[in-house]
Amino acid sequence: MPIIQSLDRALNILDLFDEYTTELKITEISNRMDLHKSTVHSLLKTLQLHGYIEQDEETGKYRLGMRLLEKGQLLLQRLDIRSLARKHLAAFTDQTGQTTHLVILDGKEGVYIDKVEGEKAAIRYSRIGRRVPLHSSAVGKALVAFRKQEEIELLLKDYSYVVQTSLTITNKEAFLTELSRIQSQGYAVDDQENEPGVRCAAAPIYDHNGQVAAAMSVSTLLSAVDDSQFQQLIELLLQETKTISKLMGYRP
Repeated sequence: MPIIQSLDRALNILDLFDEYTTELKITEISNRMDLHKSTVHSLLKTLQLHGYIEQDEETGKYRLGMRLLEKGQLLLQRLDIRSLARKHLAAFTDQTGQTTHLVILDGKEGVYIDKVEGEKAAIRYSRIGRRVPLHSSAVGKALVAFRKQEEIELLLKDYSYVVQTSLTITNKEAFLTELSRIQSQGYAVDDQENEPGVRCAAAPIYDHNGQVAAAMSVSTLLSAVDDSQFQQLIELLLQETKTISKLMGYRP
């Protein structure tokens, strides 16, 4: 497929700008693009004409234009995480027979916003709209662990560690240790901490800003899924959450 060189160059100019490089002089753009200044000038003027590039009148530096924000907002309006994730939850359940959930953070609890029940369904109490604790559920842990430290501290301020089973985490120190482990391995597990006989795994889904938008989980019966099988489910789960994050516009 032929590439339109001028369009390719114009798009590459837009890609030069990011959160660390918000403004550039024409000479800087010329050097980075390895193009003559006259060619760069023509490209910049075309982008400027359509509002994708702006020029500071005082410094002469170029920056991204408001038209990009306008188009970005149109895209964001389409990014309904439940719609994006649904087919991936369903595909995971079809492949494994296990129940999958999609959960978001609301206050200091998780809330189920979608569920696909598998033929090997481990739990029945979960339903869309139901709330779930942060400290005893895999999805709750995943929603907390991958946030900034100040956000975590705010979430855990005056948090109540309600005991669900004999294996439930019961204090902040233990929970912080657990969160550190989750951050290292990239996923969370609740091993009969929320419901006896049930083991769950969850991983975060990121949005276009790199923030945790939701968590996806798989629930299994401890008596039916051994450690090796559970690890295989975790690998599949990580693949799906990575794919959904990409669809949300996330770039690692």
